[in-house]
Amino acid sequence: FFRLRRMTPAIANPRLPVLAAGGLMVVAALRLAWRMRRGSFTAARRLVPRSPVPADVEISQEATPGLTPISELFQSAFDVRPEEMLAHGPYKGKLSLAYYERARAKPDGRYVVVVGINPTPLGEGKSTTTIGLSQALGAHLHKKVVTCIRQPSMGPTFGVKGGAAGGGYAQVVPMEEFNLHMTGDIHAITAANNLFAAAIDTRLFHEATASDAVLWNKLCPKGDGGRRVFARGMAARLAKIGLPVGVAPDDLTEAQRKSFVRLDIEPGSITWKRVTDTNDRHLRAVDVGLSPTEVNKKTGEQLSRSTGFQITVASEMMAVLALATDLADLRLRLGRMVACFDKSGHPLTADDFGITGALTVLLMDALMPTTMQTLEGTPALVHCGPFANIAHGNSSVVADRMALKLVGEGGYVLTEAGFGSDMGGEKFFNIKCLYSGLRPSCAVIVCTVRALKLHSCLAPKVEAGSPLPSEYKTENLELVRAGIANLAAHIRNVRAHGVAPVVAINRFATDTDAEVALVASLARSAGAFDAVAATHFADGGAGAVALARAVIAACDAASPCTEFRHAYSAGGDGIKSKIEAVVTKVYGGDGAVYAEKAEAQIARYERDPAISCLPICMSKTQYSLSDDATKLGAPSGFKVTVKDISVSAGAGFLVVSLGAITFIPGLPIKPAYYHIDLDLTGPTPKVVGLS
Repeated sequence: FFRLRRMTPAIANPRLPVLAAGGLMVVAALRLAWRMRRGSFTAARRLVPRSPVPADVEISQEATPGLTPISELFQSAFDVRPEEMLAHGPYKGKLSLAYYERARAKPDGRYVVVVGINPTPLGEGKSTTTIGLSQALGAHLHKKVVTCIRQPSMGPTFGVKGGAAGGGYAQVVPMEEFNLHMTGDIHAITAANNLFAAAIDTRLFHEATASDAVLWNKLCPKGDGGRRVFARGMAARLAKIGLPVGVAPDDLTEAQRKSFVRLDIEPGSITWKRVTDTNDRHLRAVDVGLSPTEVNKKTGEQLSRSTGFQITVASEMMAVLALATDLADLRLRLGRMVACFDKSGHPLTADDFGITGALTVLLMDALMPTTMQTLEGTPALVHCGPFANIAHGNSSVVADRMALKLVGEGGYVLTEAGFGSDMGGEKFFNIKCLYSGLRPSCAVIVCTVRALKLHSCLAPKVEAGSPLPSEYKTENLELVRAGIANLAAHIRNVRAHGVAPVVAINRFATDTDAEVALVASLARSAGAFDAVAATHFADGGAGAVALARAVIAACDAASPCTEFRHAYSAGGDGIKSKIEAVVTKVYGGDGAVYAEKAEAQIARYERDPAISCLPICMSKTQYSLSDDATKLGAPSGFKVTVKDISVSAGAGFLVVSLGAITFIPGLPIKPAYYHIDLDLTGPTPKVVGLS
C-alpha cells in the first residue's frame, strides 16, 4: 500500500490507501476509496501501543495531529451531508437534527448497552471498555459503529474522579476537548437553569412589593393606541387559569387579572436550585436576597430565603435534554418542569413563569449531539451527562436515535449507562427505552477481578487515594469465587429484561490467567451469553476483538422486538408496585418500607393521573445492590427505605430517594487540579496533568 496524494475532488482523501498504480488495480483502488467514502467501513488509524502505557493526555496529544477532521470522518463513514455538520474546530462538531429527519425511514442498526457491576471507588473502566469495543468493531472487524457516551462534568475532572474520555489506548480524543468545555452544552444548561432560578426569585420579589395594578401594567402594558397585548410566553399561564386561546387582555375580569399576575408562590416550597459545574461544597446551603435592594420598602422585611446549589449535571434540565426526542418535545418537557407550589398547593411550572420559550432558545443548540472520534478513528456522539445515582444516568435519546440511522442495518451503536445494571442499566431499560421506543439487542456487563474480590466480603476495603492492598494484586481464586455472586446478580438483572448479557472482563496487568478463566467460566454458568477478557487499555481495539465477536454473536441471536421487557408497567402499576418491582426483580431485596414523608407524597401523587403514570428513578448508592453501601456481594432478605419521593415532571419520572445523596460534590485535600497546568515551553501551549 502507499498513500494517495490527490484524487478527483469527490474521492480525494490523503488517508485512503491505494493498491497500485495503473490499470485495473487503480480502478479497484478507486472503488475501494468510494466504498470507504460511502461508509462500508471506516479508515482506521493504526495504533502502536507502548509499554508501559503512557499517561492518557500524552497518548491523546501524540495522536491528535494524525486525526481525521471530524466533518470529513462523518461524511466519509456515513450518508451525512456537509450542511448537516456544524464544526467546532477541526476535531469536534455538532450533528444537525436535520440528519435524523432525512434519515428517519432508514432501518436501525443493532443497539448495544454497556453497563457494569457494582464498582469499587476506583471505577472498573466501563467507559474505557465501551470505547475499546468500538475500536475493535470499527477498526479491526470493519463494522459500521458509533459510540454514544455522556459528556463529563468538569467538577469531578478537577476533583477526584478525573475525566471520562476512556483511558490508555481506548479513548475519545482529543481528551482535553472532551473533558473540558467541549461544545458548551453544560454551560448552556447552567445558563438556562440559573435564568429560571432568577425568574423565580424575581417574581417572588415583585409580587411581595407591587400591587395587582402595578403587576398588570408592567406585565401587560398599553401599547400604541392604548391597546394591551399578551406576550408570546404568557399563553400557557392563560390556558392554565382557564382562559380561551386568543383572549384579549381587556376582556379579563378583575379576578382573572389577579390570577394571571399573581403566582402566589409559597417560598418554602421552592425546590429549584442554582447550579455550577464545580465541586463546591460550600454552596450546598446558601441564603439569597440579602442585599439592601431586596427589601420590602413598605414593611422593611428582608426578602431573603435559604436555598442551595447543585452541580449542573444534577439539574433536571440535563435529564430533560437527555430524554427529549426533538425540539418540540424539548419545549414541552421544559414547560412541565415544576419549580415550586402556590399557597393553595398547586404546582407552578416553567410555563407559569412564561420562561419556557427562552429556555428552549438557550438549549436549542445543546440538543444536537457533539461529534468526536476514538483513537482508532471510529465515530462517537457525546451528549448529555445526567448522574446515574441521582438521575437516569444515560446519554441522550437523540444521540442514540441518530447513531442507529447513521450505522444502518448491520451496524452497531454502543451506548453507555452509568454504574451497574441496578443503576444506569435499570433506568436505561425502564426509563430511556420507554421514552425512546428503542430495544437493545445485547448488553455488555463490564467487570474486573479487583471488584469481584471486593464483593467477596473477605478482602480489605478499596479506598481512592490509598495504596491497593496486596490481595488485589496477587492471585486469589477463592476471593474471586466468593465475589462472583455480584456479577451473577447483574447477569440475572439483564436477562430479566429479555436481553442477552455478554460479560467483558476488563483485564488489569496484575490479573492472572487462572483468575480470568475462573471469572469467564462462572459467568457463563450464571447465564451470560459469553464472557471474554479484554485488554483494550493496553492494546487498543486489538485487545477487544474477541469481545467484539461475542457481541456480534449475541446480536445475531437476539430478537429484541419480541424478547425485551420492562421490569414494571409505568402506566399500569401503582407507585409502590413500581418501587417494589425494582427492589425485588433488580436489587434482589424483599421490598420497601416508607418514611412518613414518602407516604404522604405517594398518596398525593397517586391522586394525579399525570404523575402516577410516570416511571420511577431510584436514587441510591452505586456501591451495593441494596441501599446500604456496606452490603457488598449479592445481599438478600433486605428492605430498602424510601425516605422521600419527588416529581421531575419535565424529565418524566418520579425520583425515589433511598438515602442521602449529595447533589454537589466537594473537593478533597489534594484535588486533581494540583496536577493540571499549561506547558508553554514548546511551540504551542499544551495541557498537562489531565486524567
